[in-house]
Amino acid sequence: MEAKLEGVFDEWESLNKEYDEYQETHKNYLKSVDNMCKLQAVCVKSTGHHRYRMGQISQSLESFKSLSTEEKAKVSQLKENIKTRYERLKEMESVLPRKNGLYLKVILGNVSVNLMNKDDRLKYKEEYENFKCIVTVIILILSFLDIIVSYRVLDSILHFLQVWYYCTLTIRESILVINGSRMKGWWRINHFITTVQAGVLIVWPDGLMYDLFRKQFMVYACYTSILQFLQFSYQQGCLYRLRALGERYNMDITIEGFHSWMWKGLTFLLPFLYFGYIFQLYNAYTLYKLSDHPQCIEWQVLWSAAIFFVLFLGNTLTTSRVIHQKIKEKLSDIKQKIP
Repeated sequence: MEAKLEGVFDEWESLNKEYDEYQETHKNYLKSVDNMCKLQAVCVKSTGHHRYRMGQISQSLESFKSLSTEEKAKVSQLKENIKTRYERLKEMESVLPRKNGLYLKVILGNVSVNLMNKDDRLKYKEEYENFKCIVTVIILILSFLDIIVSYRVLDSILHFLQVWYYCTLTIRESILVINGSRMKGWWRINHFITTVQAGVLIVWPDGLMYDLFRKQFMVYACYTSILQFLQFSYQQGCLYRLRALGERYNMDITIEGFHSWMWKGLTFLLPFLYFGYIFQLYNAYTLYKLSDHPQCIEWQVLWSAAIFFVLFLGNTLTTSRVIHQKIKEKLSDIKQKIP
């Protein structure tokens, strides 16, 4: 018994030595964190200072009109250097603390969502991609069941899932943007609008108007889920290849639309995308006609029509603009090659 008790005290003494070492390590850790915070503040201030100074230099360059050929060449080179410097500052900013945008401030307040470690940022991005894939498959299964079975409780589960999914996407995407992802413009707005559309469907009461539109919406939800899954699968491979070639940024993510970087590998998806956009227009038309129905008293009908039309318009114009730009670039390259 005494031997066993002695062994316990020896264990405690050994643990005390380890604890003393740990305390020293923890002190060093706190000092390092304090130094890192000070360095971060200096870097953030320096970045703002450089941007301001480069802005002033750019404005000064625009004020010079009558220049010699040699001076024009120098100005052109300086502008190119400024552009390169801006790109470099963007890369440096991606690992610095950034203030939350208005949307994240409303939801999270001023809590920092910056991921300082490169591996953590990439891991978060991968989790975002996996989240999209898993929920898209669940929505696909539910919408397919809703086509086969007419049951309002099942419909409500699908609508609640869509609201939760798109709300979560907008938050995750905002965090990704803070950490260096370059998703912007219409494709971010698209998810906010889709969240509103899903919310309108939740509060749409059961009745004739809902029944008349229900099956069409379920077919639309099923089709878009299949399309999103196809896009996700092919974009993952395309992005991986482009990152390996150094043509895309590591934090670039899959999207539900069409970007210029997809031109070489994913143009076969364009007909399916445009069919989805036409489906949105058809939904808007159907709902608009239903709003004129003598028995229509639900405000959700006309609101849904307007939302689907906005989605059709935004998706079609944005994708068409990308195609137009790429065709212009191709024609320009061809003209340059012709002697």
